Amino acid sequence: RYGYHPNALYWSDYRVQQIRFAMLMEIDIEDNSSLLDIGCGFADFSAFLQQQGLSIDYTGIDLSAELIQAGKERYPQTRLIETELFEFDPQDKSYDYVMLSGTLNRNLQDQGNYALQTIRRMLQVAKKGIAFNLLDANHEWTRQRWDLQSFYPAEIKDYLADLGYSCRMIDHYLDNDFTVLVAMD
Repeated sequence: RYGYHPNALYWSDYRVQQIRFAMLMEIDIEDNSSLLDIGCGFADFSAFLQQQGLSIDYTGIDLSAELIQAGKERYPQTRLIETELFEFDPQDKSYDYVMLSGTLNRNLQDQGNYALQTIRRMLQVAKKGIAFNLLDANHEWTRQRWDLQSFYPAEIKDYLADLGYSCRMIDHYLDNDFTVLVAMD
């Protein structure tokens, strides 16, 4: 309905998308690495990586056939697949990095279980690290939205610790958002 525009991905504007991408980059992605982008939308993160001077073996997956088609038209050299993470089912440790930006913001009315399962699967698939952003439940407007899924950063940190991972969190870039970075051993 919005065409090629951040609103089609439920982003407020291009600037916010770029800010979130910059926070994901804090995982220190190495040149010539492989990367899986879950919920890639138009695959704009692949262009962002190129703008940073990185040569990345990029794979983007998204449920929306329309977004994947638009991404293929915009970035014809990029590997994009219409699928969902659990259907795609990559082998464990099959990508150096696994990224996710904004994909877990929709409230599925499951108390965040799908999001937590996705994070767990990201950890299994990655060799070097994962990075993702979530909406911050400490922000009153976000927490009260029936259509948005938000999380308390401390609960995500505890969840990762229970899985045996430490993380770095960044929360200073937008009022209602935080990014989680997990570097693998």
